[in-house]
Amino acid sequence: MIAALLPGVTLCVLATAIAVTVNYFLPTISPLLIAIVLGAILTNAVRIPEHIQPGLQFSAKRLLRVGVALLGLQLMLRNIVDLGWGMIVVVIAIVFLGIAGTMFAGKLLGLSWTQRVLIACGFSICGAAAVAAVDGVIDAGEQEVVAAVALVILFGTLMIPAIPLLSHAFGLSGRTAGLWAGGSIHEVAQVVAASSAIGGAALGAAVVVKLARVLMLAPVMLILSVRQRNRLGADVEVKRPPLVPLFVVAFVVCVLLRSSGLLPGVILDDAKTVQSVLLTAAMFALGCGVRASTIAKVGARPLVLAVASTVWVATIALAGVLIAS
Repeated sequence: MIAALLPGVTLCVLATAIAVTVNYFLPTISPLLIAIVLGAILTNAVRIPEHIQPGLQFSAKRLLRVGVALLGLQLMLRNIVDLGWGMIVVVIAIVFLGIAGTMFAGKLLGLSWTQRVLIACGFSICGAAAVAAVDGVIDAGEQEVVAAVALVILFGTLMIPAIPLLSHAFGLSGRTAGLWAGGSIHEVAQVVAASSAIGGAALGAAVVVKLARVLMLAPVMLILSVRQRNRLGADVEVKRPPLVPLFVVAFVVCVLLRSSGLLPGVILDDAKTVQSVLLTAAMFALGCGVRASTIAKVGARPLVLAVASTVWVATIALAGVLIAS
């Protein structure tokens, strides 16, 4: 088993080292983004041997879930409470209205339920990590997962310059712009990049709001798991998803551990590094699934939905931030 995984995992390790090195010299570019671009370039430039695939699949699923769980160590419940009840309601609205609106638009476009829910959760919660989490519950098709991840990366990256420019055009204060960035951009790393461009007052607010959206992954996964279990019924021949995926439980436990104040700073720093490395490796593995031929087969409708979802989530976030702040 380990021997079968080793070639693919080794490739992910090498790609992670390259991504981290590039990020060291170009700190404004997320290593996660670098990794997924590397994966996409590699898989479209050469044919990846079959014996590499098991390790890539392991990295794209198992390593990513461990990375998402460790993401909980960056979040303190006190920081979310400090946002105020108004912003907490806004975060909940961003996630649930974002998902509902995207699902409705996707239905009008004639997309499958699985494709819609992947894009909805990816754009409304926490990007590629949410896409992978949802896939673990609903068992979507490979092309649908790849399309959703590619769209999250593309549109989240476009938001990095867009939100600072629009914030300046709208005359938003640094903190308000940061709250908007955290409420509207897809990936945590993309939020950090955009809010850093806005200014120091924006960064802290943006990260807390974004991590609050990440925390919403737990109830959303619970709802999806219950739906899938009810849909599958009592059929013993079909494996039903767990009521709450184990990595989501681990994420919540990590949030509680961080909030307890029991963990020393050195452990938190090391855990953040490990989490970043794991997610970078997972993003490379996901990038290796972003084949041009596969994306071409998906068609224009998911792209249209991605545009609609991005605008919808950003609009909800801006309106909510202006009302609450």
